[in-house]
Amino acid sequence: MADFARQQIQSADFAAEAMKKPVSFNPVRLPEDVNRFELQYFPSTTADQRHLIFTARLGHRPDQDENIFVSQYRDNKWSPPSSISPAINTTANEGAATISGDGKTLVFTSCNRSDSQGDCDLYISFRSGDEWSKPKNMGSVVNSKAWDSQPSLSADGRTLYFTSTRPGGIGKEDIWVTRLNEDGSWQKPENMGEPVNSRGRDMAPFIHVSGSTLYFVSDGHLGMGGLDVFMTTQDNRSKWSDPENMGYPLNTHADEGSLFITADNKKGYYSRQEMTEAGASTIQLYELDVPENWRSKVNSTYAQGRVFHADTKKPIAAVVQLYDVSADSLVQQVNSDKVSGDYTIVLSEGGQYGLYVSAPGFLMNSLSFDYTSEKALSPVALDVYLKPIKSGAAIVLNNLFFDTGQYKLERKSKTELDKLITFMQQNPSVRIEISGHTDDIGSDADNKVLSERRARSVADYLRSNKVPKDRITSVGHGESKPVKPNTSDENRSQNRRIEMRVL
Repeated sequence: MADFARQQIQSADFAAEAMKKPVSFNPVRLPEDVNRFELQYFPSTTADQRHLIFTARLGHRPDQDENIFVSQYRDNKWSPPSSISPAINTTANEGAATISGDGKTLVFTSCNRSDSQGDCDLYISFRSGDEWSKPKNMGSVVNSKAWDSQPSLSADGRTLYFTSTRPGGIGKEDIWVTRLNEDGSWQKPENMGEPVNSRGRDMAPFIHVSGSTLYFVSDGHLGMGGLDVFMTTQDNRSKWSDPENMGYPLNTHADEGSLFITADNKKGYYSRQEMTEAGASTIQLYELDVPENWRSKVNSTYAQGRVFHADTKKPIAAVVQLYDVSADSLVQQVNSDKVSGDYTIVLSEGGQYGLYVSAPGFLMNSLSFDYTSEKALSPVALDVYLKPIKSGAAIVLNNLFFDTGQYKLERKSKTELDKLITFMQQNPSVRIEISGHTDDIGSDADNKVLSERRARSVADYLRSNKVPKDRITSVGHGESKPVKPNTSDENRSQNRRIEMRVL
């Protein structure tokens, strides 16, 4: 009782100070075409901000169950929402949904189904073309006999945060996290622990697409009273900071709901409980311009396009992987749609990335994105054409790095080199030629020697990692085979390259 009284006094003092220093933001109610229901909440968007997903109910009656709706951004406005899919919405409650950045993986909550593990469980569905698969219960590894709800997917759909009342937590409701294994199964969820979880209620997690900032609601951390919205950031050692209260007037004495912030940190979406003129309770969706101190510590954008067969121009189901080449670590992995070939992958500032697109029977496509310097992040439109493995097929290896005038491979080339080794292991009958090319700076003779040595460095790495010598040759062409006129720095950078050709 004394602890409760002490907490109430601390909350009152905090609220008084917070109200003296309100956070300036200007929430705008979304149009009536979107707020067409009596209750709508848990808003989120895809990474490209073209689809708004939320939960809605026509009213409070038991027969007016929760369903998931989607609105599309067209002609500078949100369209009237429609049911996300007849395969997903049923006479049961479907709500508290989260969608991956590419809009292809949906996880939502449903309660008291015939296949339920507990009170409420998490279900998963995948989109191919315009069709969503029949939802599947995420199983006893993820779900418990307790209440499991309020999911939030990482950008690539491979990490899932959610709320649960299962045993083993710190408070009544805690935030848990599970990750996808390489074989498609999910790991046993882990409690996020302190400092995120408290002895109170910690709920409604939202992980920003950058993966660097988590937003959630809690009554166990110092706040205005009731459930307040908090944010916590992750450092380089994957440690979460002490949660920060996001202030008044977003937080009040009442319970607050979830908050969603877009990839570029510019727009936010949340729901607010209100009373109509007739005295009825309603929940409405709002949009806001995100104040500086609420933004994720990392800004993000996205690369979006389609994957095609280079010869037939037909869409391909391919694996799209994003690596941090400086750390040689996989950051994201998504699949291109087998019907349309489309893909979306998130790019965050501060990283030097290698993008790899691969499919069985094709040469991989290697692309490079450098966001280590400060510059405006903007969406990248990038269609990818994969070449079938056959004699004469060639690709540029865009993530091999050398110092100017040097032939020793930089450490950040390891990701690309290991991808080459994997390719050779998966295609044991393939023989390749590694060729080096330069721009026109320097003498012809020096450039030819440099290109030969660079190509040999790549070949030697493969040979030293158990790729048979007779499967690899190397050659240097110097400046004799430019792909662009040597008339600009940009063109010269494209002429300085290493290629792989199938023999």
